[in-house]
Amino acid sequence: MKKVLATFVIALLSIGLYAQQGMKLGIHGGLPLDEFEDDLSLVAGVDLGYRWGLSEIIDLGVMVGFVNGFPEKYDRDLFSEDLPNIQFVPLAASVRFWTSNSFSIGGDIGQAIGINDGNDGGLYYRPTIGYLMGAQTEVNFSYTGIALDGATWSTLTLGVLYTFDF
Repeated sequence: MKKVLATFVIALLSIGLYAQQGMKLGIHGGLPLDEFEDDLSLVAGVDLGYRWGLSEIIDLGVMVGFVNGFPEKYDRDLFSEDLPNIQFVPLAASVRFWTSNSFSIGGDIGQAIGINDGNDGGLYYRPTIGYLMGAQTEVNFSYTGIALDGATWSTLTLGVLYTFDF
């Protein structure tokens, strides 16, 4: 009986490890903070990456994404001003530590390339807390920071990440 139980536990842990590894596609949306909260109303993005399970606890990977900050429209007494979208393409390394079969903490770090006019980009960092809802679906909460010249892009986002099996 102990051998059957041990085999069953090992099989479950292996399934959990396999679910954490693979091609990842995610979407996220959130709110700007601090310096950009007056200029932007919402932030949305998409991420594509791959993570390798180094052990039952640690995943390492790479990701690329697209982040768009949607501008506020200011209606003043005599005029209306449209502000530009603020857009980045982050390229980053990822690490996740699985504290249980369902919860992870970790982050991404790399470079965010600014793609709109006057945006040079900067250092990209994104600490994340995730909850694995099923074998292939994760919900995560994150803070995104991009160190720009003279300013810091910072947002709080909620996202969904899907793992593809090949």
